[in-house]
Amino acid sequence: MYTMSGRIRYSETDMSGKLPVPGILDYFQDCSVFQSEELGLGVGYLAGKHRAWVLNSWQLEIVRLPEECEPVTIETWASGFDKFHGTRNFTMKDQAGEMAAYANSLWVYMDLETGRPVRPPEEEIVKYAPEPPLEMDYQPRKIRTPKEWEEREPVRVKRNWIDSNHHVNNSYYVKTAYNELPQDVSVRRLRVEYRRQAVEGDILYPKTAWENDRMMVALCDQKGRAYAVNEFLISDQTGKL
Repeated sequence: MYTMSGRIRYSETDMSGKLPVPGILDYFQDCSVFQSEELGLGVGYLAGKHRAWVLNSWQLEIVRLPEECEPVTIETWASGFDKFHGTRNFTMKDQAGEMAAYANSLWVYMDLETGRPVRPPEEEIVKYAPEPPLEMDYQPRKIRTPKEWEEREPVRVKRNWIDSNHHVNNSYYVKTAYNELPQDVSVRRLRVEYRRQAVEGDILYPKTAWENDRMMVALCDQKGRAYAVNEFLISDQTGKL
């Protein structure tokens, strides 16, 4: 397990003075990167081998959103490897050790020269020292989508969205989708299924749909092929699911 301590910065908060849902994923992503770098398995190491761990899906459960200046502790660990895939859990806790958010993620180990998944070497798996998965209500990786959608305004991919893998960083798909939510809703679960990679200059065509207490936001190309599908589970006015 790898642990990172932090404090919610004003620049990270929204108009409510709290860390928004996409900000939690930023903390989780940074924590996993720090662990990989300290194990000698970071971005530079993988690039030298023409390899990369590509995020396939998120399941994020939100207990509450941390507030500005609040100290938080983030933990992450590899929870399993199967053929080309790896799973990783995350937690975010407050100063009292109470859970604020937790997540599961699925990653694919890719050969960047062939564009195909490959098995991670055993020596890399051993370094991650997999631990038992977090106890949580695990949801399916694939998101069931409706037939009817409402189209929203297109969004062009910005240069600062691109990471060292030369495509849109996974968090920006969530940030783009999050902007389509009504301002007065509270998210209790986020699921994301990544399907394709967008690059600088691409145009994302958001489309939304409501189904009971969940709002789905698909970010597509002009032909309707999804780059990412986001599902937000919304709580009612009492804060219950």
